[in-house]
Amino acid sequence: MRPIPILTAILVTLFLFYVVVERDTLLALAAASPDEQSDNSAPTPAKDAEKPARLRVVALASEAKTISSAVILRGQTEADRQVDVRAETSAQVISEPLARGSTVAAGDVLCRLDPGTREATLAEAKARLLEARARKPETEARLDEAKSKLDEAMINFNAASKLAEDGFASEARVASTQAAVRSAQAGVAAAQSGLQSTQAGVESAEAAVASASREIKRLTITAPFDGLLESDTAELGSLLQPGSLCATVIRLDPIRVVGFVPETEVGRVMLGAPAGARLTTGQEITGTVSFLSRSADPATRTFRVEINVPNPDLEIRDGQTAEIVIGAEGTKAHLVPQSALTLNDDGTLGVRTVDADGIVGFSEVDILRDTTEGLWLSGLPETANIITIGQEFVVRGVKVEPVFDQEEPAQ
Repeated sequence: MRPIPILTAILVTLFLFYVVVERDTLLALAAASPDEQSDNSAPTPAKDAEKPARLRVVALASEAKTISSAVILRGQTEADRQVDVRAETSAQVISEPLARGSTVAAGDVLCRLDPGTREATLAEAKARLLEARARKPETEARLDEAKSKLDEAMINFNAASKLAEDGFASEARVASTQAAVRSAQAGVAAAQSGLQSTQAGVESAEAAVASASREIKRLTITAPFDGLLESDTAELGSLLQPGSLCATVIRLDPIRVVGFVPETEVGRVMLGAPAGARLTTGQEITGTVSFLSRSADPATRTFRVEINVPNPDLEIRDGQTAEIVIGAEGTKAHLVPQSALTLNDDGTLGVRTVDADGIVGFSEVDILRDTTEGLWLSGLPETANIITIGQEFVVRGVKVEPVFDQEEPAQ
């Protein structure tokens, strides 16, 4: 049996024992100076034995600061308003076309159509309206006459009825006056029907006039708002049908920057929040959040957000890609070196801290922002002593001797 493998196995076992079980003692010996190690070989006073050596670590006394937290998206620019102006009637274009890119104001004529016989139709409708209105006084007079005859018939009937009761009038006379009353009532009903028919004729003539006037107004197609022509207007002599395109008008001032917020970030976006965007040309623009969708897109589960940006010189075009930054409520965070991050036994990302008594702790953190100066972390208390050097050689609950590289340790 060979003694060397056995001796090697014993030495490895002792090394693993000290690494796992006596880790603190081993680290303390490793941190001690050569002079201290030589002194340890000599007899140690009882007072020194009561104070075991502690591992030295470098710590940073950090105080939380408020930083602005932004929501970053990608989106594109969109025209504030865009409309396809179309014809509502059939006619030929009799106006010269306007070139795309032209500036138009609300009410400017885009396309003018040939009126044809529409003006004659309007004149005929107005004549019929005058005729219908002229009949109205005649029918009203007939109704008044019928009512007067009815009153006269009622008087004769009442007188005949009283005379008949006293024996001075015959039953035939009473029946005759009663028949006259019924005839007068029929005359009143006929006169009322005639008046209603005349009134219906007046309203029909008014509707015909309104329809003819509306048809003539449709011959002039105007711009609905101030903007730019995105396309040429219809060519002179072309025939437009209802729904045919006359021109496309867009408005670029203000312009909208549109993005889609994921559902995990939508709670941080508020209406009126300041926002900015950087276009692919390098131009940076600013504005405010004007719209946030209440309904998510069923395919992407994102929410549409719109930002209004002034564009008086029309330098920003419709459809440009933009990187959007929306300001959100500030949060408290600590600025620490990237090297301070470590993992605990469960694989959780965090930093190791040390309190006023030198006891090591562990805090789970979230990275808010990565900068050239370091990492901004959340999840720590207002003040914390963060171990920046030596954190990999200590665990929770171990006592250490912290050396602060900047400020006094936070109490």
